[in-house]
Amino acid sequence: MKLFNLILVMALFSSTIKAQTLEPKTSIYDVKINDINGKEINLENYKGKKILFVNVASKCGFTKQYDGLQDLYEKYQDDLMVIGVPCNQFGGQEPGTADEIQSFCKLNFGVTFLMTEKVNVKGDEQHPLYQWLTQKDLNGKSNSTVKWNFQKYLVDENGRFIDFFYSMTGPTSTKITKLI
Repeated sequence: MKLFNLILVMALFSSTIKAQTLEPKTSIYDVKINDINGKEINLENYKGKKILFVNVASKCGFTKQYDGLQDLYEKYQDDLMVIGVPCNQFGGQEPGTADEIQSFCKLNFGVTFLMTEKVNVKGDEQHPLYQWLTQKDLNGKSNSTVKWNFQKYLVDENGRFIDFFYSMTGPTSTKITKLI
């Protein structure tokens, strides 16, 4: 019985440590990134809304998720900003210029949510946005690695990191919508 109680206490203590959220060292609202046309985005404009950041690519097996991202944006736009972040680091699947990316997204998927400039989401030249999204010492909650295109990162209305979702999780999945 004593051994059982000890195991129970250790399990509770362990889960408490894993779930611990620290105060972020920097605010997501301080991160600088430009839109697809080169104009600076002020992320603080989205304070009061959740933000879903998604690294996107036009020539990927997950590209059809643009439809789901647009649906999600249209349905929840009062409470959510979807921000697509073009990236060419996975199989060279986003080779286009800013104009080509915009045209592709508009013509094929009717994208009206915000798109950023093309950036690196991993490696030595990782953009500061993805440094914040993937490093617990910056976001206060979780470390992660961007594994492929269409990985999603959700931030709450106050700029706190909520969670991330691999590419296989569709934009309208209840894993995401229950958090909006």
